[in-house]
Amino acid sequence: MATLVLTAVGTAIGGPIGGALGGLLGQAIDRDVLFKPKGRRGPRLTELAVQTSSYGSPIPRLYGTMRVAGSVIWSTDFVETEQEGGGGKGKPSQTSYSYSVSFAVLLSARRIGGVRRIWADGKLLRGAAGDFKTPTAFRLHPGSEDQTPDPGMAAAIGFGATPAHRGAAYAVFEQFELAEYGNRIPSLTFEIVADDAPVSAGAIAADLSGGIVDGAGATQMLGGFSAYGDSVRGVLETLAVASGGWFAPAGARIRFTADGAPVRTIEDRGDGAGTRGGTRAVRTIAPIDTVPQSITLAHYDPQRDYQTGLQRVRRPGAGVREERIEMPAVLSASAAKTMAAATLSRAATARSRRALAIGWDAADLAPGDVVALADAPGRWRIAGWRLESFVLTLDLVRLASAPIVASADSGTGLTAPDLPNGPTIVHAFELPALGDAVLAGPRVLIAAGSAAPGWRGAALRYSIDGGAQWASAGNARVPATIGVVAVPPGVAPATLADRHHAIEVILASAEATLGNAGDVLLDGGTNLALVGDELLQFGRAEQIDATRWRLSRLWRGRRGTEAAIGTQAAGDRFVLLTPGTIVAIDVPLAALGATVRVLASGAGDTEMPADAEAPLTGASVLPPSPVHLRTDTLPDGDLRLRWIRRSRAGWRWLDGVDVPLAEEREAYRLTLAGTPDTVIDATTAEIVLSAGERPHGATPAALVQVGTHGLSPSAPVILPAFEEE
Repeated sequence: MATLVLTAVGTAIGGPIGGALGGLLGQAIDRDVLFKPKGRRGPRLTELAVQTSSYGSPIPRLYGTMRVAGSVIWSTDFVETEQEGGGGKGKPSQTSYSYSVSFAVLLSARRIGGVRRIWADGKLLRGAAGDFKTPTAFRLHPGSEDQTPDPGMAAAIGFGATPAHRGAAYAVFEQFELAEYGNRIPSLTFEIVADDAPVSAGAIAADLSGGIVDGAGATQMLGGFSAYGDSVRGVLETLAVASGGWFAPAGARIRFTADGAPVRTIEDRGDGAGTRGGTRAVRTIAPIDTVPQSITLAHYDPQRDYQTGLQRVRRPGAGVREERIEMPAVLSASAAKTMAAATLSRAATARSRRALAIGWDAADLAPGDVVALADAPGRWRIAGWRLESFVLTLDLVRLASAPIVASADSGTGLTAPDLPNGPTIVHAFELPALGDAVLAGPRVLIAAGSAAPGWRGAALRYSIDGGAQWASAGNARVPATIGVVAVPPGVAPATLADRHHAIEVILASAEATLGNAGDVLLDGGTNLALVGDELLQFGRAEQIDATRWRLSRLWRGRRGTEAAIGTQAAGDRFVLLTPGTIVAIDVPLAALGATVRVLASGAGDTEMPADAEAPLTGASVLPPSPVHLRTDTLPDGDLRLRWIRRSRAGWRWLDGVDVPLAEEREAYRLTLAGTPDTVIDATTAEIVLSAGERPHGATPAALVQVGTHGLSPSAPVILPAFEEE
């Protein structure tokens, strides 16, 4: 901007030469004033938060407690698991695939104490209590000097070819399920406990330098620190910024100190150079614009799950320069702001410098020592020492006073909740098909959940031969709304809305909720629940306490389950059949009559998986029983029995006339009780018994529909006695 303006002004005043000079001046203003880049010190914090797998990537040395991503150093190929599911009559079977992988992540180039939480793509994978939210095998190698190769890695690539990574900490995951992360290895970050307590800046410097640096004088405590960068010198400079310290030679070592009382007071008596004990001072004060106008300090904030926090301080007065400090340390918001304010205060105070010519009796003073001046307040650090013409001269820099603790707020961070995990609760059952599609084979439904709010799913297996063989049923990923009956709903007809009775249920989780639904939504299938063995719907849900609900405005005996009305008792199951929370498995027709066993294993099932059983009665493939049975006597004395056919594919009754047959053929069977029983078959919804075939007394009978895969439940009827005129 200044380049354009001053070029135009210079051209107008001095012609082409004036324009050129104006342009050069404008470039200088743009570069050094208007658009001067902000200064930056320290490694970029984003470099510590992104998981890498590049060869040659530097590995940080961790101190205190830190959150880091690490580097993937080994991985197997993806393991593919195939699962087939039946599509029902007229539909092809569906095949789904899931993938898992084993891999290792290098965490620290220094031994650590342990790992607390682990995040995967920002979601909590492992809680502070050590509970994994998703099942996986996990091993940690802390980085001891005698650790052995990981057995999983050795099995994959050979024991002799597997490095032990002694002195470096790494974690190994086995059979890590990838479905939740888009079938890829997620970006993992780890809360590393390298040391049990905060570590001083001096102790970190001493460790990094191999003992060359004596850091006893740098006592600034850091909750965590990641020594990361291209050189040890760069990390030491970052530690000096953090503590306000400096380095000075001390014999064969380097002394790192950040504070100290003056070792001597130098009195300026104006005796002239070289006078014993006297001083001659030269004082300089740098311009204020050499001090940053503001300092922004980036740090890891423990209140935000170690996400990057920013604290900014400003000074009054002239100047436009801004400086940013990338501090790879764990600091509270208050500590970070105090550190930024102290850095700005040191920069402003360091404008004052003095050069003193001292007597030979002060020749024992050395760079790094702190002195006091008799004629000036404060403390002064010896920045340099020189001998010129037999005159000893000290270069002094004024030290800032101790910083005042600043108050600051971390702000609102989007942190992943660490909800406790718990054991899985699983129910398995066979029901009439919940959709309009006709099933070609039996279908078992599985609902899984937990009382713990941190439950994240469970792997499902099932067996149809008593446990001799097991097959995968996939995973239950969304918790179902499940509970138990507290107050049964009583008896009511399935043909009328039940406004008289109510049911009270106790849900397993306080996180689960139930809602109201109008008649239109109920007609569309909303609020369908399995209560005991009865399917019912509810229009009103009232919460009594955290987990207890009262359900009313009931529609009873849905989808042909009217035989179970009134059979419920306290403690029976309650399962809300919500799409997305129910897992369906199709089993062979030959399994009819058997019992399906189901095992559910989640991260909270540490001792044994949850189990459930579902008898295969054929409810999913058999036609429902006929309804509205009625008899009438014809004029010739014959008895006519008529009924209404129902279908397992026509529960909505869309045309109001008839429903699809859904079976290979229409057939019925009437059984009259007797000795022996009398069986009559029919192909229409009507049977006529002649006067000679009619029983002479009132006779109980049972009517069933003959379906493709078996007989429907029976519909009872009493045939009236034949009365001769």
